[in-house]
Amino acid sequence: MSGPATSPVILPAAPTIDDPMLAPMPPAATNVATWDEILDLIRARSTDLRTAYDEVLRAEGMTRSALAQTLPTISLAGTYTYQTGNYGNTIEPVPKANGTIGKILVSSAPNANSVAGQAVLTQPILAFQAWHGIGTARAGERAARLSFDDMKRTIALNVANAIIGVVTAERIAELNRVGTRNALERLDLSQRKQTLGAASKLDVVRAQQDVESARATLVTGDESLIQSREALGLALGLPEQVGVTRDLKMNGLVQSALDSCKVAPSIEQRADVAAARTRLEVAKRNVDDVYYQFLPTLTGQSTAAYSTLYADVPGQPTTTWNILGTLAVPLWDGGLRYGELRQTRALEDEARQSLESLRRQAIIQVAQARRDVGVAERSRKVALDARALAAETDRLTRTGYMEGQGTSLELVIAAAALREADITLALRDFDLVKARILAILSLANCPW
Repeated sequence: MSGPATSPVILPAAPTIDDPMLAPMPPAATNVATWDEILDLIRARSTDLRTAYDEVLRAEGMTRSALAQTLPTISLAGTYTYQTGNYGNTIEPVPKANGTIGKILVSSAPNANSVAGQAVLTQPILAFQAWHGIGTARAGERAARLSFDDMKRTIALNVANAIIGVVTAERIAELNRVGTRNALERLDLSQRKQTLGAASKLDVVRAQQDVESARATLVTGDESLIQSREALGLALGLPEQVGVTRDLKMNGLVQSALDSCKVAPSIEQRADVAAARTRLEVAKRNVDDVYYQFLPTLTGQSTAAYSTLYADVPGQPTTTWNILGTLAVPLWDGGLRYGELRQTRALEDEARQSLESLRRQAIIQVAQARRDVGVAERSRKVALDARALAAETDRLTRTGYMEGQGTSLELVIAAAALREADITLALRDFDLVKARILAILSLANCPW
């Protein structure tokens, strides 16, 4: 004989959850929507890019200075002398009455004012060191340009990562609010069940603990979003928060990065490796530059001069012109050149080791970047499956708890696991995008 039928517990209608912390984060004052807009900001405001460009200008100036050492130089000089109160005094002999000769100081008219000028032309005839320096400066200019191109690649990678960071932080902030809302709903459920006598005070306290844990995660996530926006602002040269509009799709970001940066054929063609190889060339030429200091130099000089100082003196020309050649043969300088030779050889070896170290790092970076894409895809699949299981566990736990099965502890644990699974899945989604961008830019040159 069966007992009396028990009617299911009927809970009152769930009230609307209204909490100030559930309000979405306000948008940033400045937002970017396209990759072209991002590149325009980088060109206009990036201090790192401008510094690299200034290095190119400096290298061009050094090339021009090196060329000037082989070209003729012309200089003009002029003087004007004005005489005031300066009389020419002479001592003249004067015969005396006794037949002796005396002396007398005679003052003549003041010296005349004079004008003088000269033009000097100097031309190096044999200047092996100067000629060699032109090629060295041009190699340094090529190295600066390659470093400038690599700075573009580095900036593009940093900005892309900053954009992904902002999008990730916004997604996590959104999930934190969903998790907090769900925690508040579970708290309301526990409170209503306690009112009906179907839950204990412990159940309510556990639900309150879950709410506070969700609130703490929300606060931390909001601050992470603000910092991500500030990091993007700094990457774009703006001292403020910069957000990303919802129109900017991650897949479009990957494609735009691929369009603006072309994949290099090999590691040797990557801009930073090519710049290091050019710096090694400069270091080798600096060694040769010291050897050229042992060679003689020949310089020709021509001077044309004009002066009115001796215009009234017979036989003294007012205009002169001369040509001379100077041959300088270095013999001994106290060992200065030998000291410079040791320094430049050491710098050459340092440049060679830097090139080899950079080449090794680049090979590993490219291999890791390509491997990270597969790792990110597998990690995302694992996170997607884990999130599905966490969502099903949370659903079953809530259903059982509403029907009087299970405990509040199980409810809180399932809810926390679902929040964590949501965040993990969001992180894996954006890790995949980041890995794809890194795989593109790890072996790329950016000619924008």
